[in-house]
Amino acid sequence: MEGPDRMNAPVLDIRGLHLAFGAREVVRGVDIRLARGECVALMGLSGVGKTSVLRATMALEPFTRGSIALGEVMLRPGPVPPESRLRALRRQVGMVFQRHHLFEHLTALDNVTLAMVHALGVPRAEAGQRAMALLETLAVAPRARALPRELSGGEAQRVAIARALALDPPLLLLDEPTASLDPARRKELGASLTALGRTGRTLFISTHDVEFARQHAQRVIVMAEGQIVEEGSPAEVLEHPQHPASRRLLDASNP
Repeated sequence: MEGPDRMNAPVLDIRGLHLAFGAREVVRGVDIRLARGECVALMGLSGVGKTSVLRATMALEPFTRGSIALGEVMLRPGPVPPESRLRALRRQVGMVFQRHHLFEHLTALDNVTLAMVHALGVPRAEAGQRAMALLETLAVAPRARALPRELSGGEAQRVAIARALALDPPLLLLDEPTASLDPARRKELGASLTALGRTGRTLFISTHDVEFARQHAQRVIVMAEGQIVEEGSPAEVLEHPQHPASRRLLDASNP
């Protein structure tokens, strides 16, 4: 049984994160803590470091200073560990990429089944049943036998979410999830994320979509030039911005 301290511990605890591409530092001293069941939007214009924070959290990008704790898993500066050493991390966090990154030669169902079979050793038949249940939860089960090229953008995204949930991680990262969606698909995505939030899962969403964050996030974090410049509820940050970067973000959303 989990004790009170374990239950109250942050699902994600980023401290003093610095990340550079060559001589250019793109993340500079970022601190972020996410609680169980929160839906948090990491916002800012393109190029401010949002995706780099998410990729570092997934151990897809090395960082130079700071630490990233996900439950009992700790990432530290230096080269990205080999995938063989990241099994515990993959149980803590899943990621939905902006371009989905589904395996083009596999059906939607097989894309979701793959991780359970190879990472958890779940028998293929059982993994298929679990994968189908995830696809049903996300209202895309009728497309289970379709290849990625046969899916609409919204369908591909929901399959990607199902794949990220296959190992049942407590934290789900989504990188610009509304970038290629029309208004109807954005609404469907919002409903799916709301349903996931009710299960106690933590959602960390990189986005510059102000309206989506206003409707679905509980907390907004604004980045500019690799740093956090403003943080608060959507009402505080998106209705009464205090930092010029937040005002620029709002201006960009209302051309």
